[in-house]
Amino acid sequence: MDGAIYLNQAEAAIQQPKAAKVSLVIQPYVYASVFSSLCIIVGLIWDISWHTSIGRDGLLAPPHDVIYLGAVFAGLFSAYQVLRTTFFGTAAEKQASVKFWGIFYGPLGAMFCIWGAIAMLTSAPFDDWWHNTYGLDVVILSPPHTLLAIGMMMIQFGAMIAVLSSLHGAKHDNGAMHKWLFVIASGLLLTSFYTLFSEYLNKARSHSAMCYIVGGILFPLFLIAVARATKMRWAATATAAVYMSMMLIMLWVLPLFHASPRLGPVLNHFDHYQPFHFPLLLVLPALAIDFVFFKFQNKKPFIKVMLASLAFLLVFFVVQWNFGGFLQTSIYARNWFFGSYAWYFGANPEWPYRFAFYPDFIETGASLARGMGIAAVVAILTGLLGYRWGSWMKRVQR
Repeated sequence: MDGAIYLNQAEAAIQQPKAAKVSLVIQPYVYASVFSSLCIIVGLIWDISWHTSIGRDGLLAPPHDVIYLGAVFAGLFSAYQVLRTTFFGTAAEKQASVKFWGIFYGPLGAMFCIWGAIAMLTSAPFDDWWHNTYGLDVVILSPPHTLLAIGMMMIQFGAMIAVLSSLHGAKHDNGAMHKWLFVIASGLLLTSFYTLFSEYLNKARSHSAMCYIVGGILFPLFLIAVARATKMRWAATATAAVYMSMMLIMLWVLPLFHASPRLGPVLNHFDHYQPFHFPLLLVLPALAIDFVFFKFQNKKPFIKVMLASLAFLLVFFVVQWNFGGFLQTSIYARNWFFGSYAWYFGANPEWPYRFAFYPDFIETGASLARGMGIAAVVAILTGLLGYRWGSWMKRVQR
């Protein structure tokens, strides 16, 4: 089947050389989808700081506007690409596209972005009604928030697929640009994954096995998929670097702006935005994945993935256990650089575990060993799943 697709594309390119020239540049919807993913992350982290610092919510709050801007950008540019291909595209362009609903033709990444944009924009009035009915701040994963999260990650995944399909199906030498666009899109989606599960991955949980079980589920799955999907040698490391850079920029920029609580009770008084978390030091364990993939590139996939997953978990545990302890307890972490001073306006600033580990979040001895054993097993399993996911992405042509 794949061979037939490649043959048909080659024949179409020979028969219609003018159509092949269309792929000499990266299509605008590809750039737009990556930009939309950036808007989503900026708005998402800003929204978290908004709730922590101000508390008042609303449909058109500034962070929400940035998130919706991402949805509009992704939806409009992707819809244009689909409509242009459907009604004005050449036979070669349609052959290199996905047919949808028996009518529309377009890249798979554009389809994901359109569906994601529809989900996000649908969630907006639903979320406004939900807050008006049940209160301003209820739970993170309420039904409208869940729909919004699905839409956001669908757009971000669509950005990854858009870049890959453009790279694999194009007849040009923009490989380096594509690879960097791919790791940027991947790093932004990784930031969304971290944000969604940050309750289990923050500094306060760094001495708990649950932190490493959740990390073992998420990060080998995603980083191994990224490393497998592209020929970029240090793809996992670069993806982790994008995640860390995005988190650091928001950590350092937001507290520069004025913000004060608007809801009561106000127990913690301040006049500037409270930042989100300092990022996990994922570059180091991601480097272990890339090193194993390079060093054992000729080994069977199972051996390679198992070694990469275990290497990731070992480095992640050693690094984050110590660095998380520093962030949680050290007086030297309570500054603008590390942001460990951040505290919700409705929380008591004198709480005894603000700068110490809560006893229930500390595991040692047999309990920790058992938890890390579970983390090792799930890291290998999700790493294998990630390898298969990456193999699928590596074959995306449309």
